[in-house]
Amino acid sequence: MQSALGLALKQTREAGGGRVHVIRLRIGVLSGVVPDALEFAFGALAPGTPAEGARLVIESVPARFWCEACAREFQSEDLLAECPDCHRASGELRAGREMELASLEID
Repeated sequence: MQSALGLALKQTREAGGGRVHVIRLRIGVLSGVVPDALEFAFGALAPGTPAEGARLVIESVPARFWCEACAREFQSEDLLAECPDCHRASGELRAGREMELASLEID
């Protein structure tokens, strides 16, 4: 959270903003990040910064895999994902591990 907040504050300064009102993060379900822990950390880190009083919005990104045999994408909550059509294991994770700053609302 410290890195995400630092990036948000840097982007705010570069845009000429003075205050952060909303920080939106995209967190993959397989990232290992616990949203409640992020919210707790944000509450501890934001006071005394331009993000004090800001709202943290966390968007969950489902895990999406690619099946080579079926040439299709599918979702799974398990890192050892099996294609629901052909039941082959997929080795290609296309989304679900990200932790990214999606957007900011500033003034």
